[in-house]
Amino acid sequence: MNYEAVIGLEVHIQIKTHSKVFTRVGAGYGHEPNTLTDPVVLALPGTLPVMNKAALDAIIKAGLLLGCEIAAVCKWDRKQYFYPDSPKNYQISQYDQPICIGGFVEIELPGSARNVMGEHKNIPLTRIHLEEDVGKLNHHVIDSLVDYNRAGTPLMEIVSDPAMHTAEEAFAYLTSIRNTMIYGGISDCDMEKGQLRCDANISIRPVGETKLGTKVELKNLNSISFVRDGIAHEIKRQLAVVAAGGKLIQETRDYDGQTGTSQSLRSKEMAHDYRYFPDPDLMPVHVDVAWKNSLRDTCPELPFDKQRRFLSEYAVPYTITSVLIPERKLGDFFEAAAKLAGPGRAQAVGNWIANDFLRELGAGKIALAAAKITPAHLAALVQLVDAGTLLNAAAKEVFAEMFATGEAPAAIVARLGLTASATDAGELETWCRDAIAANPKALTEFKAGKDSAINAFKGPIMKAAKGKANPKLVDEALRRLLASL
Repeated sequence: MNYEAVIGLEVHIQIKTHSKVFTRVGAGYGHEPNTLTDPVVLALPGTLPVMNKAALDAIIKAGLLLGCEIAAVCKWDRKQYFYPDSPKNYQISQYDQPICIGGFVEIELPGSARNVMGEHKNIPLTRIHLEEDVGKLNHHVIDSLVDYNRAGTPLMEIVSDPAMHTAEEAFAYLTSIRNTMIYGGISDCDMEKGQLRCDANISIRPVGETKLGTKVELKNLNSISFVRDGIAHEIKRQLAVVAAGGKLIQETRDYDGQTGTSQSLRSKEMAHDYRYFPDPDLMPVHVDVAWKNSLRDTCPELPFDKQRRFLSEYAVPYTITSVLIPERKLGDFFEAAAKLAGPGRAQAVGNWIANDFLRELGAGKIALAAAKITPAHLAALVQLVDAGTLLNAAAKEVFAEMFATGEAPAAIVARLGLTASATDAGELETWCRDAIAANPKALTEFKAGKDSAINAFKGPIMKAAKGKANPKLVDEALRRLLASL
């Protein structure tokens, strides 16, 4: 019997706010343990939560970016569980009235062609709700210590429908969500800092069956690659159990990305195990049209929409747009430089960014915002090369100097004497005649209609000119002489 996997993901994303979700104490990463706390975070007797509007703004914006219906009214619930990382012994969350309903995440399907924009699919969402994060347990050799700095940080949970069928689709889904949240300024989504975390629900069923199989939750997936690897491992495990005549049980399993193995943690809790009930200290939130519209005005162009526009508006290849799109500021850098460079030069701008700029940033571990090169610098460099004032080999040298110093390309060209020489017309003609005479085979091929044969003459000419002849003038002189022979 053939089986298919059914996958749903629960993605937790920390919202980037200055303070925590129900108190004014600061939110952040990397502080000394237990310094971002106050009586509300520590759940001291008599303390009451106060809603952080910035967190609500961010989750409504996220819902708008993902095509959700924004609820007119949402409320807060207490999710009961006892664990050392939860000071209250309950979590303030949303149960039956979340703030965002439905929506979808656009993904590019695995296996799409690499030179053109491939087939896309929308993964439907069940809901997005807002809750407070819990603290963090740090495990040592003989004890475990709890750090409450993270407790109370605004946390968004994005719940997908069980609509994915491969580990690669789940990888694409997470990548798309991450890019969208970064574009919107909602979160930095750094998994190493716990700003994006994911649990995967996986089941298998006979192909053609509509009823879901026994669900297994996979936890501790602390990188997008581990999500993909963990899901692939769990699908194989479930298929092996069924093939051996065994029975799958609903459980939560821990996946170790280093060893590629998993182990059972506990039987899976059901919603009633958490004993949800409305939080008596927080009023429901009413979201009117004006509030939604004010946030809709701040929504950026989505990554895939920007990629489609770059492909059509600037005629930049898919391989280049795929490099430009994941980081919003890099795409903005490209577009600014392309507009300054002028019509027909966008692809050259994209090539410099994808091949040279990103390489230098990576080698120097430099953030884009700290780079000394500006869009105007890059546009000017492309114009110099396009005009024939600067040869490609010299342009590489100018770029490296420009990256290191932030100096304008024209000033570097003048300082280093790199301008492609126009040369004396008579001297250029002599070089051309010498190159033609030295290569009769190329002359015969060119006269027979093979236009590319002209390139065989250009190397000797550039060598005679010591690499400084203007390529356009060389080409013009060659064609004029060849036409007369």
